[in-house]
Amino acid sequence: LKYLMYTPSFHSLHHTQFRTNYSLFMPFYDYIYNTMDKSTDTLYENSLKGKEKEVDVVHLTHLTSLQSIYHIRTGFAQYASKPYTSMWQLRIMWPVSWLSMVLTWAYGSWFTVERNSMKKLRMQSWAIPRYNFHYGLNKEKEAINDLIEKAISEAGKKGAKVVSLGLLNQAHSLNGSGELYLQKYPKWGVRLVDGTSLAAAVVIHTIPQGTNQVILAGKISKVARSVAAALCKKNVKVIVTNKQEYHLLKPCIPENEDGNLVLSTTSTAEVWLIGEGLDDAEQLRAPRGTEFIPFSQFPPKMARKDCCTYAMTPAMGVPESMQNVHSCENWLPRRVMSAWRVAGIVHALEGWSEDECGDAVLNLEKVWSAAIMHGFRPVAQL
Repeated sequence: LKYLMYTPSFHSLHHTQFRTNYSLFMPFYDYIYNTMDKSTDTLYENSLKGKEKEVDVVHLTHLTSLQSIYHIRTGFAQYASKPYTSMWQLRIMWPVSWLSMVLTWAYGSWFTVERNSMKKLRMQSWAIPRYNFHYGLNKEKEAINDLIEKAISEAGKKGAKVVSLGLLNQAHSLNGSGELYLQKYPKWGVRLVDGTSLAAAVVIHTIPQGTNQVILAGKISKVARSVAAALCKKNVKVIVTNKQEYHLLKPCIPENEDGNLVLSTTSTAEVWLIGEGLDDAEQLRAPRGTEFIPFSQFPPKMARKDCCTYAMTPAMGVPESMQNVHSCENWLPRRVMSAWRVAGIVHALEGWSEDECGDAVLNLEKVWSAAIMHGFRPVAQL
């Protein structure tokens, strides 16, 4: 790019050394006619020294669909400032989207998407240069884990205290919800957070008060297990329609509370907690007026167009003190962050010394109370 785009340091030499670096926009011609100052590269490199600021919290995310490259802050500001939706203007740009996918695939490192600050906390969001479909390819798992490991290591070198794993970067099939990295580097010095406790707490606090039974459907995740265990403890019946999912949840419920976990294909409820993999036919079984509350990272397909409602994926509104929040996080509105991302920020603000990854889950109410205390708000109150 140095042949195509000039920098302030490049142009400053024209005024200090004279008769060099004439090009105003494209240094290419100075290279051709040998009028480029010999100290150009050295001055540029020296100007960068000491400019890289340290960071306290890093959130590791990744690209999702081909069009998502335009919705991040380094893409188009017009689209980044609005929740992600598929647009015809961007669909017709598929050749460029495909090329960008190939380039990011070939690019061997993470890149910074956004920088924020809150009080004295400095936060950055980094993206692993991979798309959703890459995470489903077995041959890509090693490469993705290597990228995540390098990013966590680099975050530690920059002074990060906490690294939160977003979207599929914490997939159990990929790295055991982050446990793989702790096993390889037990003395890393960076706290890894998958955000399960806060995501589960957000789901529980989204359920209308007075609800005495819910249906839990979809792929059973770490968040789903935490939600089911917490609801059974509150004496709320958790109805599961799939036998396999029921047996996955059963060991997570204490014996004195497992009576609240029910396997039934005929029971109904006005509140459905839904995860990934829930098909249209399953949603159509829900009675009119059902409230669907996702516990998944990705929003569900809205199969019901009648009077049923769909809640947002687990997220919280950010405090007024958080600065530089100019873009939307994927499909979420402005100044709303996913619970997994907020969890890392709260972890750093509280100075907690434990990791939350693998099978570890922090106390749900403790994390929820800490988030509220620091100014994060339930989406319903925005």
